[in-house]
Amino acid sequence: MFSGIIEGMAIVTAIEHEQENVNFTLTCPFGKELQPAQSLAHNGVCLTIVSVNGNSYTTTAMKETMLRSNLGELKIGDEVNVERSMPVGGRLDGHIVQGHVDETAVCTNVTDEEGSYTYTFEYPLNKEMARHGYFTVDKGSVTVNGVSLTVCNPTDNTFQVNIIPFTHEHTNFHAIHCGTHVNIEFDILGKIISRLSHFA
Repeated sequence: MFSGIIEGMAIVTAIEHEQENVNFTLTCPFGKELQPAQSLAHNGVCLTIVSVNGNSYTTTAMKETMLRSNLGELKIGDEVNVERSMPVGGRLDGHIVQGHVDETAVCTNVTDEEGSYTYTFEYPLNKEMARHGYFTVDKGSVTVNGVSLTVCNPTDNTFQVNIIPFTHEHTNFHAIHCGTHVNIEFDILGKIISRLSHFA
């Protein structure tokens, strides 16, 4: 489990295809603290570390993960938001994030608000998925590339988020522009409530 508070950005240094899997090698500021078998969220995707070498580590993504996320678009040199799993008893500064990316969304607009930024994202309209809790609500939570954010102005398949300068600088939001695909994870509470209503 994660909180959506990004610890840093890892840099992709190698990408190796192995049958249907993809092995990513990255370096990050706290790489020496990592251990094999540890979970680490990459742009919101929970992946298992398979090896560590100094500040570099390697992790593997399977076919299903590649299909549901933007990891397939990564290139050597790209910045990836990373977060270690939340310790028991730790502060939940963001919201409950599972690291199970639901789908990708595309950035359709970025507005400079003279001190902050407003990003608009659009995802495929699917009413059946919405009935199962895959939607956003005003002032609710959403995870974008692993970042815990508050939803503004949601529609059936779009939403906005406001980004302060600190988040813009310390996550890969500064590299998001119109046309960029991002990973989104809808709020688990909405999914649970939608599922419970099925049995009501």
